[in-house]
Amino acid sequence: MATQPSPVDARYGSLDRLNDARQRTDDLFRIVKEGALYDRPIAERHRIVFYIGHLEAFDWNLLRERLIDGDSFRPEFDKLFSFGIDPVDGGLPADQPSDWPSLTVVRDYVRRIREAIDSGLETALDSSVRREFPAEQLLNVAIEHRLMHAETLAYMLHQLPFDRKVEVSLKPVGVSVPIEPEMLAIPEGTATIGLPGSSDIFGWDNEFEQQTLTVPAFEIDKYEVTNGDYLKFISAGGYNDPQYWSDSDWKWKSEHNISNPVFWVSNAETWLLRTMFHEVALPLNAPVYVSHAEASAYAKWAGRALPTEAQWHRSAYGTPHGVENQYPWGNEAPSAKRGNFDFKSWDPAPVDAFPEGQSAFGLHDLLGNAWEWTSTPFAPLPGFEPFPFYRGYSADFFDGKHYVIKGGSPRTAACMLRRSFRNWFQPHYQYVYAGFRCVKN
Repeated sequence: MATQPSPVDARYGSLDRLNDARQRTDDLFRIVKEGALYDRPIAERHRIVFYIGHLEAFDWNLLRERLIDGDSFRPEFDKLFSFGIDPVDGGLPADQPSDWPSLTVVRDYVRRIREAIDSGLETALDSSVRREFPAEQLLNVAIEHRLMHAETLAYMLHQLPFDRKVEVSLKPVGVSVPIEPEMLAIPEGTATIGLPGSSDIFGWDNEFEQQTLTVPAFEIDKYEVTNGDYLKFISAGGYNDPQYWSDSDWKWKSEHNISNPVFWVSNAETWLLRTMFHEVALPLNAPVYVSHAEASAYAKWAGRALPTEAQWHRSAYGTPHGVENQYPWGNEAPSAKRGNFDFKSWDPAPVDAFPEGQSAFGLHDLLGNAWEWTSTPFAPLPGFEPFPFYRGYSADFFDGKHYVIKGGSPRTAACMLRRSFRNWFQPHYQYVYAGFRCVKN
C-alpha cells in the first residue's frame, strides 16, 4: 500500500517523515495474512480492516479543508473510518466482518486519499496563502497520530494467533545477567511538566501549559519491576487476595477471570512469555507488561505505591544540581545506545541492558522497553486549551478513568520520547506495552 515519495518531498522534512510513518504502518499490515485482516485480536478494539482505512481517513479529515482544499469522494468512508473506540468496562463492539467494505474497496480509498493529499500538499507548502493553522502543526499531528497507531497496531497484532501472521524478524536487543531490585533516594526538588505556550516544539494539547512542581524527597526503584519480581507476587497468591486490589479492580479481575499478565502463558510446568511471533521461556530480567490495576496491586503487596507523574519526572529528568535534562541521560537526541525504542525490536530487553540511558539519579530504562504507569489520573494542565481541529484528542479522556503513563516502549517512535509527552490508558487495559516501578514516600 505504500506510495513512493514524490520528487518534491526532499524539500520538506515533514513530507519525508509522513512517508516514513506510512511505511511503518504499511509494513505492519503486511504482517497480517490476508484472511486475517477482518479479525479482532482485542475485544475492545475495532477489526484490523478499520485501521487500514482509519489512518488515511484521519489525515484526509484533518487536512482536506484546512490545508489542501480537496473534495471528498467517499464521504461515507470519511465518517466510517474516522474514530477508534475505547470502551471502559463494557460496551464491546459487536459488528461482524460483513459489516465492513471489501479490502479492494478500502485499499482503493486509501490509494486515492494518498494521491490527493500528496498532490495537495505540494501546492499548499509552496503557497504563500495564510491559513488558520500552520501547515507544520497539522502535518505533525498527522505524523504522530500515525506513529501512535504504529504502536497500538503492534500490540493488537501481538494478540493475533501466530498462524495468522507472517513472521518478520528483528535483531534482539541488549544482553544482561540477573539483577537484584534496588531503590534509589531522590532528594526534594522540582519537576517541570509540559511545554510553555510559546514553545516552538510541537506538542499535543495536553502538553500545554507548562507547570513546575516541588516534589518532596522519596525513594524509587532503580529498574522497572521485572517478570521475575512479579512472579513472586503471583506465587504469593496476590491475584487471589482482595486486600491488594481496589473494589473496582477486584471486580474487573474476578469477572474476567484475570489470574496473570496477558503476555504470560502457562504450560502447566512453567511460565512462558508470548512475544510477537513465538512463546519463549519467561525472561526474568525483562520488564513485566501489566494493566494499571495489576501494577497497583503489586505495589500495595510490596508495601509501596506507584509514582505520581511529578515523581516520575523528578527521578527521570532531575539532577543533583537542580537543572533538568531534556532526556534522562542529558540533552543528546535519542539513539540506539540509550534504550529499546523507535521500532528497533518487537519485544522487551533486560531492564539493565542500556546503562548509557540512565538518569542523573541512576535510574535505568526510563525511555523505551516499557511505558510506565503512574498513579496520576489523566487530566489537563492548568491553562489547557483543546486543539480546535481535534477537540476530543485529550478532552474526551479527562474522565478520571484513565491514568498517565510515561516513558515509551520498543514500538514508540523517537519523536514521542520528548520530556513533555503524556500518554494515558484506562486501568483495566492489559494489552499495552506498559510496566511500572514503585516508590516509597
